[in-house]
Amino acid sequence: MTLRVLLYGLLGGLPLTIAALGAGHFAWWWLAGILLAASFVPIALYGPRGALRQLGVIAPVLLVVTVLCTWSEALIFLPGADRDPARDLVGALVLYVIEAVALAVLAPALKLTRESAVRVPRRSLAATVSMLLACGVAYAAYYLVFGAITYQFFTKGYYPDAIEVAQRLGLWLWVIQISRGALMTLAVLPAIFTLRLPRGRAAIAVGALIWVAGGAAPLLPPNDFMGTAQRMIHIVEILTQNALLGITAVLLLRPRPAPVAAANRAA
Repeated sequence: MTLRVLLYGLLGGLPLTIAALGAGHFAWWWLAGILLAASFVPIALYGPRGALRQLGVIAPVLLVVTVLCTWSEALIFLPGADRDPARDLVGALVLYVIEAVALAVLAPALKLTRESAVRVPRRSLAATVSMLLACGVAYAAYYLVFGAITYQFFTKGYYPDAIEVAQRLGLWLWVIQISRGALMTLAVLPAIFTLRLPRGRAAIAVGALIWVAGGAAPLLPPNDFMGTAQRMIHIVEILTQNALLGITAVLLLRPRPAPVAAANRAA
């Protein structure tokens, strides 16, 4: 099993090296792909069975968290980074669709799925919708606290116009961040509801997934707009925001198993 998991990471990371054809840094892109694949290992092991079901869990994370949310954030605070935003968005979507398909196919091909007696409890539709909004508000709070700390002590010199941009957006900045938090939570909802792990372990797995997919992997390869120190700072900053969002989402959306049900499973 260890060898198969290793192959999942090595082979699953290869699609991201397509980006190296234009951007260079093949080894960095492969390493980013390996890290991204590693974040999906819990899904491969304890997620849904079959390539199509795996794709249904993986694709929303990559297309929403990795592509849409990071692209939109760059539009706000790095307007010069996207000389052709539409082209960049389409290119990223194509790249990560290929990545999603590769990971979805690899899990059953390598026979990684394991048995688990864990049953995943779900909330009602109304409660789920309210929890999605709560996750959006929680993410905005994490963004405010940790973003402000990071900006004040580490990144102010990189973004001299950030305060002006935030003031110009006004309340819309928080509408955007609440919406991003709710949207990222919605993207990992299939993972939350199909990951056959105990609640605490599922929270850590989903938190790591949103962090890696939403920052650690995309920021690992060098680019023309951020130096090494700047990228590393943002990787840590996104850990404090996205990982906490993932943990919060699982704890809110997956209620504790009923004591009777837990006792029955133990028996």
